[in-house]
Amino acid sequence: MPTIIFGLLFYVAPEAIQNLELFNDSARVGLMSLKMGLLLLIFLQTFILPVFTIYCLHRFGFVRNLKMETLEDRRLPYIVTVAIYTFVATFFTMKLKQLPEVAIILTGIALSIAAVAIISLYWKISAHAVGISGTLGALIGIVIKFGSYELFYPIITVILIGGLLIAARLHLNAHTPAQVIAGSFLGLIISISVVLFSGTFF
Repeated sequence: MPTIIFGLLFYVAPEAIQNLELFNDSARVGLMSLKMGLLLLIFLQTFILPVFTIYCLHRFGFVRNLKMETLEDRRLPYIVTVAIYTFVATFFTMKLKQLPEVAIILTGIALSIAAVAIISLYWKISAHAVGISGTLGALIGIVIKFGSYELFYPIITVILIGGLLIAARLHLNAHTPAQVIAGSFLGLIISISVVLFSGTFF
C-alpha cells in the first residue's frame, strides 16, 4: 500500500510533495531516476522486508500458518511489522527531512498497524480493510489539504478495489462483517487524521 500511495503522489500528484522537484527525472542514481530509486527504497522497506521477516518467523516456527488465520499467529508478525514501519518512518524523518510528507504518511501507516496489533491481542480485526481504507484515507486527506484533484480517478479506483477486497474477505469467511467494518473505519480515520492534522510538517 505505501508503494501504491507514493507511486500515485510521485507521478500523478507531485505537487502534494513540496520538495519533490529535488527528485525529478533528471536527477539519477545509476540507471534509474532518483524518484524511482526513492520509490524502490520505499517498496523494499515497507513490503519486501516485512514479508521476508514474516517468512523467517514461519520457517523458525514462530508462526504456524502464513495465512495467519488465528490471533496467535497474527500477534508476533504485527509487532515485528510495527517495529519495521516505525524504523522506516523514523529513517525518513531523520535522514530525508526535505520530504516530511513521506515521513508523515509512513507514520500514519505505522500507527494503523500498531492499532491492528493491539486490537489483535483480543479480536480479529481485518488488516486488509485497514490497509485499503488507510490508502483511501491518505489520498482523500491529500485532496482536501492540497486540492490535488488529479487523484480523483485513483480514489475511485481504490474504492472499487476496496469493495472487491472486502467482499472477497467476507466470501472466504476470513472475517465477519463487524471485523471488516471496524477495519475500514480504523484505517480511514487514522490516515485522514494524520494527513489533515500534521500542520507542523505540511
